[in-house]
Amino acid sequence: MTPRRAAPIVGPAVTAVLVALPLALRDRLPDPMATHWGPGNVPDGSMAFPVAVGMQVAVWGLIWLGLVVAALRGLDSRMSRVSWWGSLAGMSVFVIGMGVTSLLANLDAPTWRAAALDGRHVLAVLAAGVAAAGLAGYLGRGAPDPAAGPRAEPPVLHLRGGERVVWVSHVSNPWLVLLGVGAAVVLTVLLVLQMFGVVSGVAAGAVLPVVVLVLALGLLTSSVTARVTAEGLTLLFGPFGWPLRRIPLSRIERAWSQPRRPADVGGWGVRGLPGRATIMLRAGDCLVVGYRGGGTLAVSIDDAERGAALLNALIAERAPA
Repeated sequence: MTPRRAAPIVGPAVTAVLVALPLALRDRLPDPMATHWGPGNVPDGSMAFPVAVGMQVAVWGLIWLGLVVAALRGLDSRMSRVSWWGSLAGMSVFVIGMGVTSLLANLDAPTWRAAALDGRHVLAVLAAGVAAAGLAGYLGRGAPDPAAGPRAEPPVLHLRGGERVVWVSHVSNPWLVLLGVGAAVVLTVLLVLQMFGVVSGVAAGAVLPVVVLVLALGLLTSSVTARVTAEGLTLLFGPFGWPLRRIPLSRIERAWSQPRRPADVGGWGVRGLPGRATIMLRAGDCLVVGYRGGGTLAVSIDDAERGAALLNALIAERAPA
């Protein structure tokens, strides 16, 4: 079965389980229900029954939406297929397992404060989710990826004395923009629900850091603008051009272009470690700069070959005769 066929089946199926199980046990559950536990598995947060069920469905809905978008875009590398199938199976098992764990903790409790969470259930759900993700990723890995494209040396540019030059290019990933917008919507709804007392402060505090992190990553890594001038290379991130990173020309030994894919570098966004990082927003040509002290930085950007050629020309212009 392909991801495009699996997603429309698994998504509604998991949603049905998340709704049907609580409704079937409705008469044996307190209202509000315990939804968060602190140290010692003592309940310290609650939600009304419909809100608790709705929050579980909403969380799963966001996960499923991301998987659907990824499937529609196409999974043309082994890493993307492993990640997709692993995420689908692992998150399905995890979401259903945590829902069942919450129901068992609240089952037949007179009030939400009497709900008893069994820590062994949580560990079992985590283990089952990891096992399902590993098995599904392995079974859905598909054929090996073809070899990555070779490094391409840019054409040689000759600059005239006193000539001022600049090269600017921009690339964006609309799906990362959508991720950031979705997180912003969830953040707004969460804050409104907390303001009106629908969601407790403890419950909101448990979700808020994750939503803010997704929002920040989605917006800051949704687009990048690269600019080459006589001072070197400047990278501006996100819709507001911040944060930015400047790489002085004196630090760069040479530049070139090279085709890379998310599977080659481990995924989307900023990948790798300082000194050998890649800013991956789309598969294809990347502008790669090699540092004088060793290491590289690559950024997926349009017209990478011309940007590399200008950097090399500026470096040659400053080199001693």
